[in-house]
Amino acid sequence: MRRILSGLALSILGCAEPHRTLPACADPADAATSADPTLLAVGDLALCHDPSAATLAAFFDRNEGTIGVLGDIVYESGSLDELLDCYEPAMGRHRGRTRPSVGNHEYRTPHAGAYFSYFCGLGGEPFKGWYSYELGAWHVVVLNSNCNEVGCDGASEQVRWLRADLAAHPSRCTVAYWHHPRFNSGAHGAEPRVQPFWDALDAAGAELVLNGHEHAYERFVPQTSAGVRDDARGLRQLIVGTGGRSPSALRDLQQNSAVRLEASIAILELKLHDGSYDFRLVGADGKALDSGRGDCH
Repeated sequence: MRRILSGLALSILGCAEPHRTLPACADPADAATSADPTLLAVGDLALCHDPSAATLAAFFDRNEGTIGVLGDIVYESGSLDELLDCYEPAMGRHRGRTRPSVGNHEYRTPHAGAYFSYFCGLGGEPFKGWYSYELGAWHVVVLNSNCNEVGCDGASEQVRWLRADLAAHPSRCTVAYWHHPRFNSGAHGAEPRVQPFWDALDAAGAELVLNGHEHAYERFVPQTSAGVRDDARGLRQLIVGTGGRSPSALRDLQQNSAVRLEASIAILELKLHDGSYDFRLVGADGKALDSGRGDCH
């Protein structure tokens, strides 16, 4: 079925290139490999003509876990050529354990067709891009924040799906990720159109939100969907757009922003326990740049 979806995504959009062949769709790796699995999260991967490709691939070679790519997977347009020539040689061997979210650069190719084809259904249903999976004791939700393409308002198909998915998976611990952050001190600014995502997750008692888009790292204190600090039950947001793209300047400090780093390459290691989590931001040299923990609600 995933091979059928892969070919369909390109053929419907007229994106198929007769001289290019997509790699075979291998069976996805088991996301729940241990009682305390690790989610390795990073977004905004500058993988064309950039040494960050080898750096990231080497990190994932050394570290087990599910890879959550937070959008903008390959620059500049997420095309099939870029995926095959720039992403596949370095990161292709990790495709089976990658659970991606779609960024705005993927939509520079019509309807992000190459993205959906390359990831063989692992990036959500074409051409929607939202899905969920289980990781140990945690429920993981992946959303599509390209609101002009799929809709993010409270009446949209995506948000109706989100509410139903959260109700059907009343896990003690929940993490969600997508590309555009609701709160952001960087040059790209905040994305208020994803407010319904936050409202639904806050109401369900979720713990964590991970985003990319800004080419920097920023950690917020736990807060409600209205942006009010709530250490007991708030959502903790971490922006991890540190996959190698030129770092952004963080110049417009937002309320509840706790840590800000203009790192070039850094990966979030999120250890998911039954009832709690630990996190570390690890730089290209292997050193921890930030760390912390939290309990599930």
